[in-house]
Amino acid sequence: MPRTARLDIPGLLQHVIVRGIEKRDLFLEDEDRSLFVQRLSALLKQTDTRCYAWALLSNHFHLLLMPTICTLSSFMRRLLTSYAVNFNRTHNRTGHLFQNRYKSIVCEEETYLLELVRYIHLNPLRAGLVKELPELDMYPWSGHAVLMGNRQLEGQELPEILQRFGKNANNARSVYRAFIVDGIKIGQRAELVGGGLKRSMAMKSAGENDWGNFDARILGIGEFVDSLQQNETLRDRLPLSMTLAELIRRVAAAFNLTAEAVCRQGKARPTAEARGIVAYFAVRELGLKGIDVGRAIHLTSAGVSIAVQRGERLALEKPELNEILAKLVK
Repeated sequence: MPRTARLDIPGLLQHVIVRGIEKRDLFLEDEDRSLFVQRLSALLKQTDTRCYAWALLSNHFHLLLMPTICTLSSFMRRLLTSYAVNFNRTHNRTGHLFQNRYKSIVCEEETYLLELVRYIHLNPLRAGLVKELPELDMYPWSGHAVLMGNRQLEGQELPEILQRFGKNANNARSVYRAFIVDGIKIGQRAELVGGGLKRSMAMKSAGENDWGNFDARILGIGEFVDSLQQNETLRDRLPLSMTLAELIRRVAAAFNLTAEAVCRQGKARPTAEARGIVAYFAVRELGLKGIDVGRAIHLTSAGVSIAVQRGERLALEKPELNEILAKLVK
């Protein structure tokens, strides 16, 4: 079955879960975690994306994000690509690091924001990475310690969360921590991460009156789900950050080629690699149709698909392309 299209426009609260390919660890040492957090912080500021909660585990991580000017897919591609390139270079490996498709769930903000903050921040405790709450209070790889004032992450939303627990910061942190303690007692919340049907049925069994329609992409009930499903504008992409012609010019310059050379048919390695990077970013980053990309660089639809795969492989396997990729995704 074809994959369901994401609900991906700015202004939606999104719970994102990313897992390592074949359940492999994503972070082998604290240097990896530090690099990831630095990149996350930089992107949050660059893209004006709001981050309400986050937690790094061993083979996966959670983010609670609200993009404001870019799409979630664009944000995640920049985050995951740059981390994978550096991880592969540091650990002398090649190939994919993440599962091909991260999980993103659109969440009804007022109903689930605090529940998701608590759920995400309790993950290190549930996973046994810390043994008790005082250790979680200082755990450097989760947004909980940031909310408690024990760590810092530029870009994480603090007032937005703390003001919901009190006007004074110290009192708010005390009430927030008590809220976290209550979450430990509640235990797992399968409805926060399961499919739409599972979430809706959990709500119904919990006594919700208006559990209404459901959707595997949405954590919400009734009118919220209906409004998202009926709003066709959610499926429209934002205006492109650059034209295809500009992308071709940038890639050509990075490979010391002319734009004409990239667009001409040919199998020379530099040209083929440049065409692969063009196809990869045009289709995956800019969201262009393969047929339109093919016309520009003289490839068939099948040829574009192959070029996209080549570009993705190059992005992961060739550390020397890291500077080129960084320039393209700025």
